[in-house]
Amino acid sequence: MLRFIKRLVGRPIANRARRLAGEFLQQTEQAGKVQRDLLLSRIARNADSDFGRDHHFAEIRTPEDFRRRVPIGDYNRHEPYIDRVRNGEVSALFGPGTEVLMFAMTSGTTNRPKTIPVTREALQDYREGWLVWGIQAFDAHPDMIQDGMRPILQIASDWRESYTTAGIPCGAITGLTASMQNRMVRTTYCMPPSGSRIKDVESKYYVALRYSIYKNLGTIIAANPSTILNMVRLGDRERETLVRDLYNGTLDPKWAVPDDVRREIRFRTRIRRKETARRLESIIAEHGRLLPRDYWPNLEFLSNWMGGTMRAYLRGYPEFFGEKPVRDVGLIASEGRMTIPIEDGTPAGVLDIRHHYFEFIPEEEAEKPDPQTVEAVDLVEGKNYFILLTTAGGLYRYNIFDLVRCVGFHGEAPVVEFLNKGAHFSSMTGEKLSEHQVITAVETAQRSVGLRLRSYLLLPIWGDPPAYGILVENSDLPDDERADRFVAAVEDQLRTLNVEYAAKRDSLRLGPLRTIRIQDGGWGEFQKRRLARSGGTVEQYKQPHLIPDVEAIHAFPIVATINS
Repeated sequence: MLRFIKRLVGRPIANRARRLAGEFLQQTEQAGKVQRDLLLSRIARNADSDFGRDHHFAEIRTPEDFRRRVPIGDYNRHEPYIDRVRNGEVSALFGPGTEVLMFAMTSGTTNRPKTIPVTREALQDYREGWLVWGIQAFDAHPDMIQDGMRPILQIASDWRESYTTAGIPCGAITGLTASMQNRMVRTTYCMPPSGSRIKDVESKYYVALRYSIYKNLGTIIAANPSTILNMVRLGDRERETLVRDLYNGTLDPKWAVPDDVRREIRFRTRIRRKETARRLESIIAEHGRLLPRDYWPNLEFLSNWMGGTMRAYLRGYPEFFGEKPVRDVGLIASEGRMTIPIEDGTPAGVLDIRHHYFEFIPEEEAEKPDPQTVEAVDLVEGKNYFILLTTAGGLYRYNIFDLVRCVGFHGEAPVVEFLNKGAHFSSMTGEKLSEHQVITAVETAQRSVGLRLRSYLLLPIWGDPPAYGILVENSDLPDDERADRFVAAVEDQLRTLNVEYAAKRDSLRLGPLRTIRIQDGGWGEFQKRRLARSGGTVEQYKQPHLIPDVEAIHAFPIVATINS
């Protein structure tokens, strides 16, 4: 009966999603017109805001007018207006009748997190983007919805982490959307909504597994693949506790789950899953481990970022899941969704022209004080650009510092993939080393020497001459001989990818790359420190692979430096 009801409720939702997806794909055929109409409607809606009056919105009739009136800016330029909205002055950024539901918090470049307004219209844009993405992904994997929606594991964070002086919640937009789900649709999602309030990362991962491991899971959705890998590694490490809790209908008290959350999930926890516990015991007895390829054998696909720094983590998936397809969730941030991938196995997605207005700064223009921009339809395949957003959340010509590459077009809409954050460049002697180059070099080097690193980080090391060190957890390097071959392979790749790096090495202005072993567990501690300092949630966290800070090396527990 429950399955029948879920199918009955799910059918109109799926039909609406297909209608939205069809409209979106049709709009790509007229992307230029769609973008211009969207921009002018946003300008008209907020013309009476203080931001609108300060930038003469009433006089804007064309995108060219918009570019003349509104300068390119980052969060710091928007922050004075956002600060007033936090204090209840909605008219600082928005026109009459606009409702601000919350502020999405995300990591900032200073100690203060960024807070991005989420209006009702912005929330609708966010949810529609996910609907379009979801139905495209599920229709490509029809077993997800053939006989009622298969269970989905998605980990959300609290949308009420704190409140502004005006009483507006601040937190993660994923938590807000989870709390607003239809009750029957919510039963499709394994993680109870109250689980978003669990702050301890490992405790949240454990609870997610506790409520999903006995189900015929269809997909796992997480922005960062490291979230998925860390969760399933925890499940293997805590396999005895997990089996015991399932058998007894308990949740071990060692997990840091708030009392109010424990009370809310108490009924579901008390249900004993003895059959599942016995099945897991058999898996452990046969394999000596507890891996998702054995307890979720029918998983359809994995859903997470695939571009930029994320590619390195995907190499760890076969060990845990076998050969499963991966669907990128899209280039998405607290500021807004930028792409909607419509195929498996690629980080590229169609620009979300339906919900935000976009401009692009050609990479070669980025250092200019007043760079020229191009509209979405004018991108050139194969070229790199920095992306600018104008959104329903009160952001205008907002530079998110994401470097993307145009890899093609769907109709008139560009298909782009994320390369790296623009801030992740390092240049001690003019070499202009990018994070994208580092990732490519390390991935190639790992394959050539047969290594699989859980993570890594390239840091500048000051000296005479200065050099770079690649930080690796101790157990990831079996011996110094392999470490020597690995760092030599990385060095060769960096020389090939960056002629300036090669020139600086040949002229001895840069010293040789070296390998630095850090204590096991160092990446987890590094993540905790960064989140504590800059705000944001573990789901949003992006492990950097290049930090241009010569002081950063002092924050790591170094075991040994080799190749020096």
